[in-house]
Order: sequence, then structure tokens, then C-alpha cells
Amino acid sequence: MQASPHCGVDSNGFILATPNGPIQSGYEDLVRDVCATLVAQAQPLLDGIYLYGSVARGDAVSGMSDLDVTLVLRGPASSADQERIEAIRQALAARHSEVVKIDFDIGHRTEVLAQESLLSWGYWLKHHCRCVWGNDLSERFASFKPSRAIALAVNGDFEAVLNRYAERIERETDPDERSRLQREASRKLIRSTGILRSDQDLFWPQTLDEHTELFVKHYPSMAAQIEFFLSLATTSTAPANEFAAQLRVFVRWMGAAVDQC
Repeated sequence: MQASPHCGVDSNGFILATPNGPIQSGYEDLVRDVCATLVAQAQPLLDGIYLYGSVARGDAVSGMSDLDVTLVLRGPASSADQERIEAIRQALAARHSEVVKIDFDIGHRTEVLAQESLLSWGYWLKHHCRCVWGNDLSERFASFKPSRAIALAVNGDFEAVLNRYAERIERETDPDERSRLQREASRKLIRSTGILRSDQDLFWPQTLDEHTELFVKHYPSMAAQIEFFLSLATTSTAPANEFAAQLRVFVRWMGAAVDQC
């Protein structure tokens, strides 16, 4: 395992403190369990385990935040490998009520280090992820200057992804699952507004509030629309048809705005 000399590493190789500081108080056991379970059940597949999102930043709220995990595998995953990782994810989620859900974002080493992935995976690991086990591939990349090209590399799929969310939300009958899908869609939409950033914007938004603030700076006439989704990204819920309709309207507007950039 490769880790920064400033990282605190326990006897099992789990990184308790990254160069960005210690794991957020109250989430150490969760992170340790995620690492220990993945290593015990899938170590031959793994190159590195990373945190991103609120727990990685240190501003997670118990019972309201997700645990977002990036897994870099040693090679492409087979169908059986994918099923094994998904079973691990579901078991971890079932025993950790301090987070709303646990997400795994998965890539493999060759894909991550490929030149064509520099603006997507390279940027992602360097600016959003904290390695908690294994090889820290973020050290392979220099810091990236904020740019619209990177935002497009990361969220250029927004139209297809968000339209699929609208369809799923309209079909979903379970209220809790519908609320979860609305939160996910709202977060994806807010982060995707980065594709409308100017190359004169000299910082990377990290939180949803920061993404919203930067968007409203450039598109003040859309403030009410983005605030609607910001409220739904946390605890609020809207009727399924209303949410889906507003989502589709915003996606169409954003697609037109991208074409004009």
C-alpha cells in the first residue's frame, strides 16, 4: 500500500487520517468497517478505496448524509465481480444507519490512468477524493486549473442521466425510494450546472451551496429554479409529477444554454 507519509495508518492498513486531516468524528468506525469488509471479501479486485462527498469534506450530518465511495479496481470487473461488490455494498448499508445510503463509484486502474480520462478520472481523484486504503493514484496527477472542459468531462452526461431519473421517479410507488431518487437527481443536477461555468471562475465548488452560488452568479434569472432543487437535495420532497416536470424543464433549459456557450 502506498500512502502519504503524513497519513495515520492502523495495523490493518486503513488510513485514519489523510493529508486533508482526520476522518470526520463519528464516521471513523463506518469508514473502518467499509475498508475492512471490502478488503476481507474483495481484496484481489482492489487497487484503492477513496472517500468523496460530505464525509470526505468533513461536513456530513448523521442520518442525513450519504457515504460516497470511489473504488478503483486492479482491472475490469466481471459480472460476478460486480455482483460481489454490490452484495458488499448492500450489507454495509443495512448495518449503518448513520448514513442514508452508501454509494460505490467504480473504475479500474488502466481506465483511471488513461490519457483520455485525465479530465474526468484524473481531476476527480485529485480534487474530490481522499484515499483511505491502497494505492493513492491522486498523487499521479498535478492539480487541475478550474475549467469548463473538466466540468463537461465529469457531467456532460447530464441530459441522459437526469431524464432517466425523471422516468424512474414517475414510476416509483414507494415514498421513501421516491424521496431518495429526488435527492440523487437534485444533487446531480446542481453539480452538473458546473458545465455552464466560465473559465474566469478560479475555484472548484465543493458543496451544493457553492455550486448553486456560482450558478446564480451567472444566471440570476434561474435562482428560484435552482433553489427548488437545492431544497430537495437534502430533506424536502415534492410530488412525483411536479418534480419530474420541473426536472425536465431545467434539463431542456440547460441543454440550450450549453449550446450557446
